[in-house]
Amino acid sequence: MRKLPLVIALTALLLGNAAAADKKDKPAQDETKPDAALIHPQASDSEGSVSVEGRRIAYKAVAGTIVLHGKNEKENDPTVSMFYVAYFKKGADSAKRPITFVYNGGPGSATVWLHMGAFGPRRVVTRDDSHTPAAPYQVVNNDYSLLDASDLVFIDAPGAGFSRLIANDTDASKRDEQLKDRRKEIYSVDGDGHAFAQFITQFLSRYGRWNSPKYLFGESYGTTRSAVLANDLENDDSVDLNGVILLSQILNFDTSIDGPDQNPGVDLPYELALPTFAATAYYHHKLPQTPAELEPFLQEVEQFALGDYAEALMAGSRLDDARKQAVAQKLHQYTGLPVDYLLKANLRVTGGMFEHELLGDSGDTTGRLDSRFSGPSLDPLSKEAEYDPQSSAISSAYIAAFNDYVRKDLKYGQNQTYHEFAPDATDWDFKHNGHDGAVNVMPDLAKAMKTNPDLKVLLNGGYYDLATPFFAADYEMHHLPVQPALMNNISYEWYPSGHMVYAHEASLKLLHDNVSRFIEQTDNVKQ
Repeated sequence: MRKLPLVIALTALLLGNAAAADKKDKPAQDETKPDAALIHPQASDSEGSVSVEGRRIAYKAVAGTIVLHGKNEKENDPTVSMFYVAYFKKGADSAKRPITFVYNGGPGSATVWLHMGAFGPRRVVTRDDSHTPAAPYQVVNNDYSLLDASDLVFIDAPGAGFSRLIANDTDASKRDEQLKDRRKEIYSVDGDGHAFAQFITQFLSRYGRWNSPKYLFGESYGTTRSAVLANDLENDDSVDLNGVILLSQILNFDTSIDGPDQNPGVDLPYELALPTFAATAYYHHKLPQTPAELEPFLQEVEQFALGDYAEALMAGSRLDDARKQAVAQKLHQYTGLPVDYLLKANLRVTGGMFEHELLGDSGDTTGRLDSRFSGPSLDPLSKEAEYDPQSSAISSAYIAAFNDYVRKDLKYGQNQTYHEFAPDATDWDFKHNGHDGAVNVMPDLAKAMKTNPDLKVLLNGGYYDLATPFFAADYEMHHLPVQPALMNNISYEWYPSGHMVYAHEASLKLLHDNVSRFIEQTDNVKQ
C-alpha cells in the first residue's frame, strides 16, 4: 500500500511543569550535542500581530519543547522532546479563551502544512492547481488564521520537525537499543496517541489552561490520531473536550482506495472513491457529457456507487457479461475512463490506477492529495501513478517558508534540522488495542462521544482528495457505533479542493469560517 496522506497540521506536545520555566531563555539544543541536551525543555518567546478578515489580533508566540517521560517504573525516564509553536492572544481571559491543538498526519509528519497553509499567522502562497515556481516564496499575513477564534498550539509528531526521540544512556550501544525501543513504542497507533495525550496534559499545566475550552484539530492520519487521542484524554486523563475537528478523515483503513487490490473480496473502497473519480474527471473535462453543476452530479454518482455498482461488485464472478458491460458503460460516463480499460480492470480501479490513466493520453498523472493537480508521468507505461504531482508542486514552498520563519520570526531552531517526516516512521506499527489487521479507530471516537455526550465533531473534506476520499469519510461517520441522538453532534462541510483544503484560497476562507463558527457555538462561554 502506498504511503498514507501527508495529512496536514498537528497539535503540539507538552511539558507542563513550572520547573521548566527556568530553562525558557536558554537556546535550543544543538543536534551535534549528546541527547542529554534534549531532556531540558526549551522555549523562545516572541510577539506579533495578524489581521484576520480585517480584524487585528496581537499575540504572544512560544516556540519550544516539552519533554515526555516513560510510565510506571520508567516514569523518570525521558522519552521524547516534543516541539510545538503556541500562539496566545494578548489580553484574553485564558479561562474563557478556547485553545486548539493542531497536528498533521503522515503518520510521522511535521505540522508545517497546517501551520504555514491553514491557521498560523503567516501563510505561504502557492499556486492553486499547478507547480509553484522555486524560491523566493511569498509569505503573507494570513487573513484566515484561526487566532480570531482560538489560541493555537501546532505540534510536531515525535521524530518530526524539531521533535526528537531521546536516548540518554552514556553507553553508545545501549543508546542505540534505547532508540530502537523508543521507536517501537512510540511509532505506533497507540504509542503516538498516548504521547500526544501526555503532551496536552502537560501543556495545560504549564500554561494554566485546564479550564479553557479545548479542541483537537487533526488532518489525514491526524484524524486517526484524534479518535485515539480523544478517547485517551476523555477516559484516561479526565479531560472533556468541547470539540474534535477532522480534516480529510480516515478512521477505518479498510475504506482506503490505496491498494485495495491487495485485499480482494473487500470492494467498499472502489464504491466510496467513485465520487472523487467523478469529481476529478469533471474538473479535467474528461467526462463524455459535462454536468451543469458538480454537487448534484456527485449525488447521482453516490447513489449509483452504493446501488447498482455495489451490487455488481458483490456478485463477483457471478456477474453476467451483459450486466458487466452495462456497469462499465456507466462507469465510463462517471469517470471518463475507457470502457475496455474498465472491463480489463474487472470494474475495480485503484487510486493509483485512476491517477495514472485519467490523463494518460497526454502523458500526465493527476495528483493524489489534490487531483486538480497534474504532472508528467514518470513512466507512461506503468500501471499506477509513481509520484504525487500535488505534493511535488507545493512541498518545497512550505518547507522553505517554515525554515525561514521559525528562525527569523520565532527565534528557534538554529543549528538544528527540521524533519518533514520522522526518520524510520515507515516502520509504523498499525496494531491497535492489540489487534492486527486494518486499523479502525471508529470505536475510539464513538467511546469518546458516549462518555462525553456533549462532545461535538466537525468533519471537513475536499471533493478532489484521492488520499482520503470525502465519500469514504461520510460513510465512516454514518456508520459510527453511537446512539442516533449522538449523530446530531456531528456536522459536515465539503469543499471544492483536495486533501489540503486550505491550498485552495477560497476553500481556506470557508474552512476558517466554518471552524470559527463551530468553536463559537461549542465553547460553552457565557456571552
